Amino acid sequence: MLTIAERKTRKFIVRKIADKSASAVMAEMDKLREECGERFSAVFKTITSDNGFEFANLSDIENETDTTIYFTHPYSSFEKGTNERHNGLIRRFLPKGTRMADCSLDTIAFVEDWCNTLPRKILGYRTPEELFENELDRIYAA
Repeated sequence: MLTIAERKTRKFIVRKIADKSASAVMAEMDKLREECGERFSAVFKTITSDNGFEFANLSDIENETDTTIYFTHPYSSFEKGTNERHNGLIRRFLPKGTRMADCSLDTIAFVEDWCNTLPRKILGYRTPEELFENELDRIYAA
């Protein structure tokens, strides 16, 4: 699975990918770029990932868009705390050791929806979904 946590609104995007390869990650990122269209760099100003080989080609996005790519230091999960927190929420439904190949798209969609409709104290008890939609409205109105 590819998990993306948007920092400002805490919107969580979960995508099932074919395998843990750089090409599978880039294929899914290309789909996300296509969904966002020309406003991709306005929606995702920066992306931070770890140094896994599956993210080896992520810097290609930086060459093709105005999005800046950052890579965390090895063994520094604290540098991407929001994503780690969301991955912990996923574990409520998909415990460690669960084969991702066995997870249906419906299950993944349910988990993503549950995370995005959970009110958060850090967001003034609003949901990531509503704040992300407000942010998209602001971006697309500009």
